[in-house]
Amino acid sequence: MLQTVEQETGASPQWAVIWLHGLGADGNDFAPIVPELVRPGWPALRFVFPHAPVRPITINNGVPMRGWYDIVGMDFRSRADMDGVRASVVELDALIQREIDRGIAAERIFLAGFSQGGAVILTAALQRTAPLAGLIALSTYLPEAETAARIDGAVQVPVFMAHGTQDPVIPLQVAEHTAATLRTLGLEVQWQSYPMAHQVCGEEISALADWLHTRLQAG
Repeated sequence: MLQTVEQETGASPQWAVIWLHGLGADGNDFAPIVPELVRPGWPALRFVFPHAPVRPITINNGVPMRGWYDIVGMDFRSRADMDGVRASVVELDALIQREIDRGIAAERIFLAGFSQGGAVILTAALQRTAPLAGLIALSTYLPEAETAARIDGAVQVPVFMAHGTQDPVIPLQVAEHTAATLRTLGLEVQWQSYPMAHQVCGEEISALADWLHTRLQAG
């Protein structure tokens, strides 16, 4: 089981958000977003921020750092080490099961990810048949989108996807192609773009809070 940073917004949470960080960061990276995101009146949530394993990253001259998979080149059609992506999906499945074992129903678990973390949660959703509350895909893309497919009976899950129009790491067009691919595969995608680089911004957090509010109220 991956080591995690956890925050609970109230006693006995019945909702969870498992949030995967980007390359070179760790589980502490997005923990400060919780008080900015959470609104009064929401049910108690458990935020789980796992630390990715440390591994050599080919594109960074093999320097070891925390990453969900190796990046082997610049071409977005083949840059992700898919064995590493699949291994991280297995680790994510274990974290989901731990929340279920702790009393949170699968349909009340959100998966969130930034950059590399988002690539993992999007890949996981295409392979998952058990329910989820939703996906939060920030400044990210779907690896091997050209050949992506959902397995039979894959979960129907709403997606909040946001990206910076000036992102130098994952170009806007790559993310837009991912959103279009997800829609073609039958997922409901709310797309947002903002005049920012490879980061998050206050307007994005507010829009995400609106999206979460709708799902928490319906749940």
